[in-house]
Amino acid sequence: MHRECMSELRRTDLILLLVAVVWGSSYLSAQTATSALPVLLVLFARYALSALVCLGLVAFGRGPRRWTREELRVGVPLGVTQVAVLVVETYGVAHTSAANAGLIISLTIVLTPLLDRGGRHGRGGGLPPVFFAAAGVCVLAVGLLMSGNGFHAPRLGDLLMLGAALVRAVHVALVGRLTVGRAIRPLHLTTVQTLVGTALFLPTGVAGLPTLARADSGTWTQLVYLALFCSVFAFLVQTWAVQRTSASRASLLLGTEPVWAMAVGIALGGERLTALTALGAALMVGGTYWGQAVERAHRTAAGVRHETDVQDDPDALPEPDVRDRATTATGV
Repeated sequence: MHRECMSELRRTDLILLLVAVVWGSSYLSAQTATSALPVLLVLFARYALSALVCLGLVAFGRGPRRWTREELRVGVPLGVTQVAVLVVETYGVAHTSAANAGLIISLTIVLTPLLDRGGRHGRGGGLPPVFFAAAGVCVLAVGLLMSGNGFHAPRLGDLLMLGAALVRAVHVALVGRLTVGRAIRPLHLTTVQTLVGTALFLPTGVAGLPTLARADSGTWTQLVYLALFCSVFAFLVQTWAVQRTSASRASLLLGTEPVWAMAVGIALGGERLTALTALGAALMVGGTYWGQAVERAHRTAAGVRHETDVQDDPDALPEPDVRDRATTATGV
């Protein structure tokens, strides 16, 4: 029995690691696609393909096929914020290296607790000072990544990815606030988001259909990869895997995404790794892991204190038992 459990755990770990690799490779795929097609047209194709697959999974899957009011009420605004994230990210990837994009977006890990209700203003009080030290390491890392071969004015793409990290952190915090304690099915929520994105990009998509039809097979391969693997597959597999392991363990494995983004960019994209960018990459990965560990320990301690207070006060109402969320970056 023990061997079976360990085998299942290793299998789950490998699947989560695969998700991290897929998300890490998404930056180079998006960069390749946007070099052949306009950014908004790439996003339309990605959303439309993802929506078709999600609708098919809902139609032929088990359980009720109809969406609840809660799923629609939450899915629409989250669909809008997700579109905002992908627009800024994709424009950023088009103007910087895939390695830099994957590393800078990982700032989401330390930005999210600052915006999340459970971080500064939630139970347990503000985050400990050591968390801000970790955030400072990440800020220094961003400066080094932006420097490239030497210190100069930041590139447009790097600034856009910095903005994307902030927008993604807002989106992740909003996901937590809107979904905690509510019976929302991940597939149905994802489907609503993809439909919202498809609708928002529809005017651009209709105007660009002739251009899309003339795209070569290589471009279409990137679009299908972004839609099916980096969106639908990665999200559903992540949800499946997190249900079979701890969210903390999942976040550590998914947190390797920037490493894979850098590796794919160098190995397949022909990008160069200078001494400054290598130091920035090391500081970014180390800083995000450090900040993530500090925030997780702080939240766990706050939860223990809350449970003690509830036991000591019979009139206190316990908060919903919510699984720890892994606030990792999720590709482009």
